[in-house]
Amino acid sequence: MENIERLLNWLDLSTCNFMAVDTIKKELNKAGFHELKQENKWELIPGEGYYVIKNGSAIFAFVVGSESPADEGFRIISAHSDSPCFKIKPNAEIIGDGGVVSLNVEKYGGGILYTWFDRPLSMSGRVLIEGYDPLHPRVFLVDLKRPVATIPHLAIHFNRGVNDGNKLSVQKDMKPVIGYFSRQDIEETMRHGGFVKCIVARELGIEPEMILDYELNLYPCEKAGLVGLHQQYFQSARIDDLSMAFAGLEAMLKAKAAGKAPRATNILAIFDNEETGSGTKQGAASPVLRDIMERISLLRSDGDRETIYRAIARSFMISADDAHAWHPNYNEKYDPTNHPVIGGGPVVKINANCKYMTDGDGAAAFRTLCDLAGVNCQYFVNHSDVAGGSTLGNISSSQFDMRGVDMGNAIWAMHSARETAGVSDHIDTVKVFTQFYS
Repeated sequence: MENIERLLNWLDLSTCNFMAVDTIKKELNKAGFHELKQENKWELIPGEGYYVIKNGSAIFAFVVGSESPADEGFRIISAHSDSPCFKIKPNAEIIGDGGVVSLNVEKYGGGILYTWFDRPLSMSGRVLIEGYDPLHPRVFLVDLKRPVATIPHLAIHFNRGVNDGNKLSVQKDMKPVIGYFSRQDIEETMRHGGFVKCIVARELGIEPEMILDYELNLYPCEKAGLVGLHQQYFQSARIDDLSMAFAGLEAMLKAKAAGKAPRATNILAIFDNEETGSGTKQGAASPVLRDIMERISLLRSDGDRETIYRAIARSFMISADDAHAWHPNYNEKYDPTNHPVIGGGPVVKINANCKYMTDGDGAAAFRTLCDLAGVNCQYFVNHSDVAGGSTLGNISSSQFDMRGVDMGNAIWAMHSARETAGVSDHIDTVKVFTQFYS
């Protein structure tokens, strides 16, 4: 159970995309990886581990192979750091009767809104102040790690039909309340930039007037934990997709600890903004991963520009994003013969309309990896009357024509404030990823 305890701890630390990347960075540093900056010159040593951070919210770690990528290619596991949540808007304070202060928030991604009601919520993200020049502000990460807000539900007495279906407005229904204050407290706080700036400034030990901007989100305070008669399940916020990111991290750390340089260059690519379409500089639709691959290829081949094309042709990507588990209460929602269950092993995701990058070649390769790792493999295909979503694999295909597969672990309540997944599935996925990196 060591793997799962480490995962639960990582999930608790990774309360937003910025904190997730910071958690991964710290683990890589402990394992002897070296940070590279895109704006600096690189020097790479076979067998050594490196990482690149983009925007503080995406991270790309790699171990340099003993052979040139032109000959052995890249072995890539991709996942994403973001999850549905509520982002705090600028000038967020809304003052109500009795001095009640609520926050103006915006929905990020496609969350299940009603799962956020009546929970203890905290705040995390990044704060930016003046730097050494106007184009380079200083960045502070902040995580309050305590409940400072809640989104109270309307009592059933005022909406007797709430259990018959309740359409929610983010602007009206989902405003988190942070407390009630005297008129004097409100006036004084607003003079210093408002409650949000004052709260995070106090946490960071700076003056609220120093804050130029912030990117902050609310998150549920409940800790990740085990559940089920025999503790077969684990529950947490942000399982989609941090469980896959941390499975990839676990595998990369295990492979690096083996002490032998892999023949192929192994990459762990943790993108941001998958939940909103990946169309950012740190998202899978950007050239950030291809640029890193090209730099590695050029440095490992004395500047031969043809290397990247040969490398891509020899590479394989596992696009790791969680899958929908069969739900015992809603059998009619699932394909009759391809509905994965929690505890049944990693899931290959297939879509005839190419919403995933999986094809027969990629599925067969992943199935072989599962067999070598001694792990069961399942398939997910949508019910034929239900349209499916897309994920990192096919979006990344806009940047390079690489072989690959879309997969994940089967979970319940995807995009809820608290999701459920299988302990054995996580352990099995780490085994498969470790096999892939070996």
